[in-house]
Amino acid sequence: MKAVLRIRTRSLPGLLLALLVIALTAFAPQATAATGVSTIAAALRKSPVYVDPAAAAQLSAAEADTLARQIKDADKPLFVAVLPADYPTKDLFTDLRTATGVTGLYAVRLGDRFDARADSSVLSRTGVRNLVTSVQGEPAPTQLTDFTGRALANLGGRAPSSWGGGTSGSGVSGTALITIGAVVVAGGAGAYALVRRGRKRHAEEQRAALDRLRVVVDEDITAFGEELDRLDFHPSEPGADDAMRGDYERALNAYDQAKQYMSDARRPEDVRAVTQALQDGRFSLAALAARREGRPLPERRPPCFFDPRHGPSVTDATWTPAGGSARDVPVCAADATRLADGRDPAVREVDTDQGRRPYWDAGPAYGPWAGGYFGGGLLPGLLIGTALGGWMSAPAYGADYGTGYGDFSSGGYQGGDLSGADFDPGDFGDFGGGGDFGGGGDFGGGGGDSGDFGGGF
Repeated sequence: MKAVLRIRTRSLPGLLLALLVIALTAFAPQATAATGVSTIAAALRKSPVYVDPAAAAQLSAAEADTLARQIKDADKPLFVAVLPADYPTKDLFTDLRTATGVTGLYAVRLGDRFDARADSSVLSRTGVRNLVTSVQGEPAPTQLTDFTGRALANLGGRAPSSWGGGTSGSGVSGTALITIGAVVVAGGAGAYALVRRGRKRHAEEQRAALDRLRVVVDEDITAFGEELDRLDFHPSEPGADDAMRGDYERALNAYDQAKQYMSDARRPEDVRAVTQALQDGRFSLAALAARREGRPLPERRPPCFFDPRHGPSVTDATWTPAGGSARDVPVCAADATRLADGRDPAVREVDTDQGRRPYWDAGPAYGPWAGGYFGGGLLPGLLIGTALGGWMSAPAYGADYGTGYGDFSSGGYQGGDLSGADFDPGDFGDFGGGGDFGGGGDFGGGGGDSGDFGGGF
């Protein structure tokens, strides 16, 4: 009996130690347990920036608050999540977008890796890819600050009402109050004269912008007319069928519409209808040429970025504008070859006060002209880092020329509140690569990475 007691007494410290370890293991928080997507989504519905407790070293609370305030003030649907490096990545974007239920741009910093996805109604796949590429390799605070600033300048749509930020529909800004006070002090007659002079100056600026655009658009119309003449197609020629005749008729109609639209144009924004018609006409000609030669019908793609007169693009190529970052742009076969050979593409230049310049560096008046060719959310992403991209991000530009980013977004956008994801992989603005939810929503470049984070990193 004494022997038994002695054994139990000797083993008592070990037993207590074992029990203590079991208790600590049972009640201690699990450091490796990942925060659920539903928890992250609930936080993002309340605020645009979420920092996981396990990733707090990546972004301080003060830095996160600054980012959140910047996004709310811009009234844009940008969601930023900072997660630990070992967070599960399979279907992360799709699950996060689905759980949040809000149309927008979703950016995730995961350890030292970074990627983003967007509904194509607020930013094109190419725009997302260019934004992500432009901030790779930066420390978390710098990367997220740079990405947020560039994204807000190019993002369409509105922030969800659940944030309670942005501009209130019933609020009056301090600037507006000062303006109202000045008008009252100046008196009715003075205010009327001021408004009248402002309207006159604005009308003169619009006429000057339209006159400058008219030269470029007339060149486009003339070039398209010459393409029709060189076509040498006759509806009754041997081998012609109804599909060919339909293509030819649509091309002729587009030519007539472009001329009529330009004749009726009174403001710079009216030019957009002209270039849209020309783009439709050139695609019809490309389809007709394919039918006559027995080739597969071409994919409906944007025109060549460097000069829309080159016709529909055939692929995407990497290009770096002067002073900007590399991005993918749609190009024709000839420009794709030039770039592959290390040569300069055949760029569309226009007249400016500083001489001939590429259209993207020629001034904000060229926004409507370019917008007709590159609609559907594509243009802002292409022009990130160029002069025209900067001009077009200004609210005054959108007000003057009617081509602010809201006009580039696809139809059906529901203002940033709860809505279904735009998963349409055939969206015209989503040519190639990853970046929108249509590609499956996984991290990476749109290939078959099975949900791996940043397949291109």
